Amino acid sequence: MAKFTAVIDFGSNSVRLAIFERTSRFGFRIIHESKSRVRIGEGAYLESGVLQNEPMNRATLALSGFNSIIKSFKVRKTLAIATSALRDAPNRNIFLNRIRKELGINIKVIDGKTEALLGGIACANLLKLEQKALTVDIGGGSTEFALIENRKVITTYSLNLGTVRLKELFENSNLSEAQSYINKELAKLPSILFSNLLVGIGGTIRALSKVIQKKEKYPLKRIHGFEYLYQTQKDFIDEVLKMNREDLLKIGFKPERVDVIRWGILIFHQIINMFQAQTIITSGVGIREGLFLKDNLRNMQSRYPDNFNPSIRNILDDFEVSEITRKMQFRVANMLFETLENHLQISQYKNTIQNISKLIEVGIKVHFYGNAKNGFQTILDRFIYGISHEDSVLIATVIRFSGKNTISEKIYEEFGSLLPTLQNLKAIHSIIYLTKILTLNYSKTIDFKLEFLENKLIIQIFDETLFYMINEQIELLENLEVEIINSNYGN
Repeated sequence: MAKFTAVIDFGSNSVRLAIFERTSRFGFRIIHESKSRVRIGEGAYLESGVLQNEPMNRATLALSGFNSIIKSFKVRKTLAIATSALRDAPNRNIFLNRIRKELGINIKVIDGKTEALLGGIACANLLKLEQKALTVDIGGGSTEFALIENRKVITTYSLNLGTVRLKELFENSNLSEAQSYINKELAKLPSILFSNLLVGIGGTIRALSKVIQKKEKYPLKRIHGFEYLYQTQKDFIDEVLKMNREDLLKIGFKPERVDVIRWGILIFHQIINMFQAQTIITSGVGIREGLFLKDNLRNMQSRYPDNFNPSIRNILDDFEVSEITRKMQFRVANMLFETLENHLQISQYKNTIQNISKLIEVGIKVHFYGNAKNGFQTILDRFIYGISHEDSVLIATVIRFSGKNTISEKIYEEFGSLLPTLQNLKAIHSIIYLTKILTLNYSKTIDFKLEFLENKLIIQIFDETLFYMINEQIELLENLEVEIINSNYGN
């Protein structure tokens, strides 16, 4: 098993390097990323796809730098792929042979369907998709589509639509000519791809989402998994398409992307209208993660096991949470959930409560003092894959107050738009608070019995020491009456 894997993604606009570290069988983390905006396709689309000397020289220098980074990390496996610009280039072998000879890097040129598949694999495994979804990956030279259902890629498609391609072809033309070209390409898409949930991959869609978050004063600084309704942002997107360079910079687009961003948004805008999409989910992952996962999960049909979350696995690997403790807290949380589910009316939060129970101890591994705050920040920073923003904030918040008998309502001032009702939040918190209390002695066995009788939670304790510890620390819960009964052990 290669501990470090380097992935090079050679696109029409940028060449990127990501280095992945495997932390366990399925656990991984990204430990390095580099990007160089070489624009290998610059000048090519007006010359029948022929790569020009200056972009090839830039690309060689960028890859040379990547090579040094790869060697410094002592990477044993390097996966390098190239997409649209090299796919279209009649002189691509001249460039590929040069890179192979000078740098020892073997770049594989993949077709559009493979490119779409890799993006689909990444999203199917690393996003929380509860219904059929269509990924849309807008690159510099092409746009790829992958239909995902039940965490599987069903079908893929690729079109010659890209930001650099449109800029080269239509920069001196009016917008309607570009729209006609886009619509002509989109007409080639088969009807099977129809979905009103679109997952946006690539720099254009990430950049647009960042600007939308800024405009909306979104409380969570995370792009991956950011979701919005198209109708709520339609007017703003229409405005962006009419903005000049100065206006685009003013609202938050980066200078290096301004000259191509409108072309990318125009493509996305036409796709949304064609599919009459209602919901947009932004993906922070794409073909690099997809290529890594395809290699890492090659014996699993490119799919994680059911109920597996890579972020949870990564956190547990990194913070070395005791498996015995974690399993006991998971078991106790389930017992409390099953006992209180109907009374607290939280059936829909079972999976969330299970996830919280696995992560209660994470903050202690950062530092014992202030461990709840440490856990809160760790979850916000690290629990990214396979979870919605709402669940991420909910889990972090409950862990933040897991050592207290109540949740401060001030948390709503910062994250209110992403949190459930205060009633549900306090109900989930009560279960986790009691889970911590009932596992204070870190026992490997269940030393108590739970019952819910006459609107009250009865906890019968069979261990004198645990009863003493609980009585010392438990505080009154405002939304749940709890009675603790001391039973002599063995009687």
